[in-house]
Amino acid sequence: MFATGAGRKQVAFATEGVTEMTAGAKGANYMFPMCRTVVDVGAEEGRGMKTDAEGKAVDFAGNEKCAAGAGSFAEAMSRALQMTLKEFGEASLKSDKSIPMNAQCTVFAESEVVSLIHSSTPKNDIAKAVLDAVASRVCAMVRRVGIEGEVVLIGGMVHNAGFVQSLKTAMGVDAVSLPDMPEYISALGCALIAAERQH
Repeated sequence: MFATGAGRKQVAFATEGVTEMTAGAKGANYMFPMCRTVVDVGAEEGRGMKTDAEGKAVDFAGNEKCAAGAGSFAEAMSRALQMTLKEFGEASLKSDKSIPMNAQCTVFAESEVVSLIHSSTPKNDIAKAVLDAVASRVCAMVRRVGIEGEVVLIGGMVHNAGFVQSLKTAMGVDAVSLPDMPEYISALGCALIAAERQH
């Protein structure tokens, strides 16, 4: 029995653990065989991985600044604007402004958002500023491993259309491949690795 994810060591019946990077790279490459760059952005973490043709993770980088490069940051900011995460993502697509956000911490960024609200900045522009900031931090991680080949985004932030657009812009790519059920790509990768090791 194999387990992956942040809680893999707590799975008492698992005989082997697979890191999120190894599992994510394998799953993304299985879904998109030309994939060489995997971007994984969930609620708590963001990471970038480079994979070879077989789906083996050959390099990776993760976020170091609390949740500032992850989905929970966007969720906290959407709450500050009294919007659902879906509304937040859609609102950002209606903006063409670029407003820099400097705060690395969710708490301080919320203060920035409140300041923007008080200065009557439109919600669309604030939403885009937040998602641009998350995308910029994620992109900085991915650049550490290098952007090459097909880029695949996995994790829950795939569902945020505004973030996907911000990420494409930040990375300077025309397209980012988006799998169905992106939250389960690492689980798929773990299952594939388990199957390989049984033979």
